[in-house]
Parts: sequence; C-alpha cells; structure tokens
Amino acid sequence: MREMLEYQADRIEAVLAQHRVPARVTGGRVTPRWIRFQVMPAIGARISRIKSLAEELAAALDAPTCRVARQGAAVMVEIPRDDPKPVRLLPLLRTVTDVPPMTAILGMDEDGVPLLIRLPSPDVAHILVAGTTGSGKTALLRTMIISLALRHPRRGHLALVLIDPKGGRAFGCFQGLPQLVRPVVRSAEEAVGVLEDLVRLMERRDRLGENRPAVAAFIDELADLMMVGGRAAEHHLTRLVQRGREAGIHIVAATQKPTSAVLGSLVTANFPVRLVGKVASAQDARIASGWSGTGAERLQGRGDFIAVAEGRLFRFQAAYVSLEEIGELVDGLRRQALPASAPARYLLPRVEEPLPA
Repeated sequence: MREMLEYQADRIEAVLAQHRVPARVTGGRVTPRWIRFQVMPAIGARISRIKSLAEELAAALDAPTCRVARQGAAVMVEIPRDDPKPVRLLPLLRTVTDVPPMTAILGMDEDGVPLLIRLPSPDVAHILVAGTTGSGKTALLRTMIISLALRHPRRGHLALVLIDPKGGRAFGCFQGLPQLVRPVVRSAEEAVGVLEDLVRLMERRDRLGENRPAVAAFIDELADLMMVGGRAAEHHLTRLVQRGREAGIHIVAATQKPTSAVLGSLVTANFPVRLVGKVASAQDARIASGWSGTGAERLQGRGDFIAVAEGRLFRFQAAYVSLEEIGELVDGLRRQALPASAPARYLLPRVEEPLPA
C-alpha cells in the first residue's frame, strides 16, 4: 500500500509539473471510501489551475474520478478506493462517549474521526440534506434518527416527528419507536396539518417560556411536500425554521435539489447547515451547498457527503445502519420504554395539549 501511495503522489506531481503548476504532495490519508493526497502549491500558483486538471489527475492515477478542493493553504486531491468499505453506525456508536444532548452521529470525517452534530447549537438549529437518488440522503436521515433515539430512549427528553410524503418508504421502519409523538406521516396532505400543529406548539412554548422536550422533525423529499402542500406548507415550514430553535423545535429535511423556486427563499435561507451528497453538476452543487467549487458533483454517492457549516466545509462518509438493524433497535427501545401490557399512544400536541412526558 505504501509503495502504491508513493507512486500515486509522484504521478500527481508529474501532472502538475507538466502543466507548469509548481506544487508538492506533502501528505495524505486513506479512509474507508477514498484516498486523499495533500498538495501544497508554491507561492503564486493558481488554485483554479489545479482544479481544472481534475480529469488529467484522474487519468494519471487510473481512477474513475478525482475531486480537487482547497483546504486552507493546501489542495486536497481525492480518488475513490478500489475496495471501499462502509462505516457502520453501531460499531461507531461504541467509540463515542460523553455526547451532549440532542446530538446526532453523521459518520466519519476525512481524518477518520467520528463526526457529530448538535441540533440546539446556534450554528445548527435546522439541517438541509441534498443529493441525487443514490447519494444516501434517506440512509443518512435514518442514521441521524436512530442515533438520537438511542441517546434519548425516553420520550420526555426527545420527541420525534417523521414526515414521509411518499407513503412511508423512507421512515416506515421507525413505526412503533417510543419517541414518536404520532405515527409516521405518509402523505403531503397530512404533513401540512402536522406542520401547522408544530407551529401551534412553537407559539404555545413562546408564550409559556418552555422548550422541553426537544422536538426533531425529519422530512424526506421536501420538494415534493412543498409542491403538493403549496403555500400552506411553505408558510408553516418558514415559521418553524425562523423561530423554532428557541422553542426547542428542529427541522431536518432532505431534497434532491433545494432551489429557491421550489422551496422558497425564506426556507433555503434559514438552514444554516447543509449536508450535500452527490449531485449532477457543479451548478447543482452550488445550489445545494450555497458555495462554489465544493466538488459535490464528484462525490461517489452511497454516503459520500460534504457538510457546510459555520463557514467551513467537511468531507465525511455517512454511517450506515441497515433496515434489519433498525427493526431490532426499535423493538428493543419499545420494550425498554413501555410495560408489556401498556398500549402505545401517539399524540401530536396542539396548543392546549402538552407533549407527553
């Protein structure tokens, strides 16, 4: 492996030298999904010139694709591994301790360190997940949901609302989870009413100064919901992302293409954190992340993501949990939370009704 990496580093330097870009490979790292080289350009070398050589670098490294992105003063050249390995959620969970409340696990970053995100943070509050079909959006949402549920096994600490406008294909596996405040929402029409109820809860909490338990609302296929739900869905969602954090309500939504034309400018402007998987073009990458030159169009799919937060960009591999594992975990949490003789009760609180403890 070391000899191969040294050979590839030499090839990178040779391509850059051939195109009169003075630079040296100064380090690198092998992750479960890709090989990453750190390239240090000479003073005066144009970063844009290196980015324009992505195809030439991929050919020289005999790789199907190559992603080039700046990180500080260095440039990262990344190619996919021939033998990619998944990042499994459950083993990753065992390595993480002392996690703050309302913190979800995303996966493993490019340095091999578990990547977490705390929803109540002022720099987070709400999250938008974007990417084409096959990028791993829904799988990432499932990972976040089950990691939150495992950290908060009692409903008094966490309330979950799962909106799945395409009939439950994404979130049906969570039916029966004790943290749910109502069954999984399976239609856009029903989702509009749920969003209205969340707005009422937010207003009630604003009046009374309450924000517990925290509510995390996960929405799959947000663009479909907005198109079917129309102005009512946009109105309710906009109010939630503008004021929900203070009331302990957080929105995590996924969509293929988060354009202002579909979602509305107020909605897109109030998601401070973007998790972007593979997209079709550089233009889609800019729309999804809010940045230019992220290289999201060169991601590998199947959980290969970038995170844009706090003015910084992180590459990470989303942790994966199978449907079978989710089913076992949901059964375990349900047995832990409810006596065998107690029936499950779902309640989405309206203005006059408190969240169940």
